[in-house]
Amino acid sequence: MPTYEATPRFTADHHRLTPAQRRRFRQVVTAFIDDLHTGTFRASLRVKGVRSAPGVFELTWDGDGRATWSYARSVSERSCKSVM
Repeated sequence: MPTYEATPRFTADHHRLTPAQRRRFRQVVTAFIDDLHTGTFRASLRVKGVRSAPGVFELTWDGDGRATWSYARSVSERSCKSVM
């Protein structure tokens, strides 16, 4: 199951969205999570790496709406390593 950690900037930006934009964002996040399970992102999400920031990716979700993220080890992997 994918997990996430929201940054303070994300929280502030998300708070400024209109209710309609929040609904659209939730729809896109659902599609994104479905695609994570298949390993292939649908073209409509326009997922790509951010050239100026290696390891950071972005998706476009509503015209000029963009979300960025980076992958990290899963919570269970971190927990297992700290126990070993």
